[in-house]
Amino acid sequence: MENYDVIVIGAGPSGSSCTAFLSKAGKKVLLLDRAKFPREKICGDGISGRSVSVLKELGLLKELQTKDHKDMYGVTFSSPNGTVVPVKAAGSKDAPGFVCTRMVLDDVLFQNAKKLATKTIEEFLVTDFIEENGKLVGVKGTSKGKQFEYRAKVIVGADGAAGFTARKLGVNNSDEKHQSAGVRAYYENVGGMGNKIELHFVKETLPGYFWIFPLPDGRANVGIAILVSHVKSKKINLTKLLEEITTKNPVFKERFKDAKRSTDVRSWLLPLATKKIRNYGNGYVLIGDASSLIDPFTGEGIGNALTSGKVSAQVIIEALEQNNFSEEKFSEYHKKLYGIIQSEVNTNNNLLKMCNHPFLVDLIIGKAHRSKDIREVISDAILNPDNHKNLTDPVFFVKALFA
Repeated sequence: MENYDVIVIGAGPSGSSCTAFLSKAGKKVLLLDRAKFPREKICGDGISGRSVSVLKELGLLKELQTKDHKDMYGVTFSSPNGTVVPVKAAGSKDAPGFVCTRMVLDDVLFQNAKKLATKTIEEFLVTDFIEENGKLVGVKGTSKGKQFEYRAKVIVGADGAAGFTARKLGVNNSDEKHQSAGVRAYYENVGGMGNKIELHFVKETLPGYFWIFPLPDGRANVGIAILVSHVKSKKINLTKLLEEITTKNPVFKERFKDAKRSTDVRSWLLPLATKKIRNYGNGYVLIGDASSLIDPFTGEGIGNALTSGKVSAQVIIEALEQNNFSEEKFSEYHKKLYGIIQSEVNTNNNLLKMCNHPFLVDLIIGKAHRSKDIREVISDAILNPDNHKNLTDPVFFVKALFA
């Protein structure tokens, strides 16, 4: 039986970033994933400023920019009444965000983690935990038909919302009021695309939105995300709705008249950060989607996943130095993580609630159409989540609505 400082289950953005930060600190890390990389991951593929910040810390931003991606310099919105507002991001000349398929992004993160980790095993299925005296001390699993056991001082669950860790520990987010249902497909030759991500608040998608995220070579990631509770109560067929928007909606049918869908429509569940789960315990922490960290308004989860990988690594390094792997110690990870993201989650949850009222969405986007200040604040909040001070200020909204 092999022993490690840390076992990380799941090699997506959260698991790979956590592994990299721990390994750079000289810790002995075993990284496990059930897939073989590179692998596809259903996602909107939008990369925010928070993601860019952590990628810079990992030294991977320049490498990623040599891969297949498209820089994004702003956001285009549209309201239920059809008002379209393109907004250029203020500030730096450098792109504050970009669009990149998860097959590319995740492989760059994984290969970096694999290079740094003590050991990495792909196509490994975790089947159980090893527990002693109420503390997780290892994992059991299978690979290529053989059974293995590995032990560690800390277990990191980074295997997603439907992964083994959150389900086994009984903390997975199954609350339909705190989940979004998403569908997406890749298209070719969509008209009118530029260098901005597009979030369209079509009446039929509220409380949610229809997106178009441009990719290189005229491709686009196109999809819809709506609260699961709303989808079920209204009996919405998301795949059918996606087809109707792209072929019949007056704002989009011309843009899609020559477009060709190049993939099947794929669906998935997004566990929202509005459901604050207990993402720590004796000997373990949960990160990324396993910790239910998807932004409630934008549906973006990569930035929070990378951030959770970074913050968990900081706390785990302290725990290893102190030889303290208690639930109390790992509660520090929970506090530090939400200290970073909670304000943004609260703000964006309020924006999501606003989407229950189409007239308010029309009013805000209409004001943004006429006000440069409002346009820049909203765009900056989407592309740079750490800089959303105005969106948390009620006075700003009063001025926005009645100025």
